[in-house]
Amino acid sequence: MPDEPETLEPTARPAGTIAPAAIVAPPGAAPIAGDSSAPGRAHRWTLGLVTLGLVLAALNLRPAITSLGALLEEISADLHMSGTVAGVLTSVPPLCFAIFGITAPRLARRFGPAAVVCAGMAAIFAGLVLRPLAGGTAGFLAASALALMGIAVSNVLMPVIVKRYFPDRIGSMTGLYSMALALGTSVAAAATVPMTQALGGDWRIGLGVWAAVAALAVLPWIPLVRDRDRGTSGTGTGTGAGTGNDARAGSGSRTRTRAEATASPAADKAAAPPRITRSRTAWALGCFFGLQATGAYITMGWMPQIFRDAGVPASTAGVLLAVTMVMGVPLAFVIPRLATRMKNQGPIAVALGLCGLSGYTGLFLAPAAGAWIWALLLGISNCSFPLALTMIGMRSRTGAGVVRLSAFAQSVGYLISIPGPLLVGVLYQHSGGRGLPIALMGGLMVPQMIVGTLAGRDRTVEDEC
Repeated sequence: MPDEPETLEPTARPAGTIAPAAIVAPPGAAPIAGDSSAPGRAHRWTLGLVTLGLVLAALNLRPAITSLGALLEEISADLHMSGTVAGVLTSVPPLCFAIFGITAPRLARRFGPAAVVCAGMAAIFAGLVLRPLAGGTAGFLAASALALMGIAVSNVLMPVIVKRYFPDRIGSMTGLYSMALALGTSVAAAATVPMTQALGGDWRIGLGVWAAVAALAVLPWIPLVRDRDRGTSGTGTGTGAGTGNDARAGSGSRTRTRAEATASPAADKAAAPPRITRSRTAWALGCFFGLQATGAYITMGWMPQIFRDAGVPASTAGVLLAVTMVMGVPLAFVIPRLATRMKNQGPIAVALGLCGLSGYTGLFLAPAAGAWIWALLLGISNCSFPLALTMIGMRSRTGAGVVRLSAFAQSVGYLISIPGPLLVGVLYQHSGGRGLPIALMGGLMVPQMIVGTLAGRDRTVEDEC
């Protein structure tokens, strides 16, 4: 019989980390951290596997969208889409993210976050396989929705996975997978058109290639599927992957510190899952997430077409979108680390918003002449996404709070972002040019900076619920 888990003295932890809990080994692995026969070995193996899974998952969270934007003109012509229908198509990602993202906490409670992410990667793979086979708009939208469903639940659970396994490295791990996400986004944007041309010019083959990349992302999560500890999703303090001094586990038993055993009612209340809808910070974070998502999906869906209308060749327009996306590779690693070192992240939100406003102004006045500059500025502005993810991890004290805040902020945010791409499609079709769409995109930077300042204040949702 395994020994009972010992009671540990409370130890100092960095601000924002979660309380220690038992770490459950994936099937087939040695016991983690508390097993004297292999102290730390299975723990390191699990963290390495999770790190690989995070990177591969992040690489697949945007190619389904940016590969579509690069070939939007060819797809629209082949499937007989009007500008309004194309606008609907570019609105599908945030719609799916809002609808399916809200289900992520419930799924994580029942099956475990790793199992849900594994299923999400499988859904992305299936959608990318089926999408090129569609014979009409309806089938194309349905296959896209399947892939986007997988992206939606994975989007919500990425901060949860980080908080669970790396509670003392939220900034660096968020930066790592944000960097991988930006890399996947930019590579898909730059490579789709040349790859399609090299494979014979059929857009169906050019889109279908990305299914192979999605298949790889399923593999690291399979050994973690049975890791169903519900600490991060329930009302407890969550599951952390700390050092050997942070947590020890018997045969599935929960470790309980002396501090937890003697916790006061006030502390129990503070550890309870927050009622997110009562938090002004949660609403500000949801609005910030929504406005940055609006700009990102308009950019991914329409920026190549805007450049093509200005006389830029199709292949160059795809590279310009890639430049915009690739800016997130270095900055997505730097910004979260910087944000975790600041009490107030509002100044970062304002700086990124000003870059976006400058980029849209240049795109309005001289889209072709300064194309590379505008692409760079918009790429910097799009790094509001890793900032939002970092603030999600910082605005709650517990794993349970992060799950709820992540689902709330992303679902509310994506609901807010739905009309943007659709409105751009309508304006693009009926105004006869790019002027009004670009003006809309630039105007949204102002409220984004305001709510970003509010979301960046040094407080947690538990303080307001």
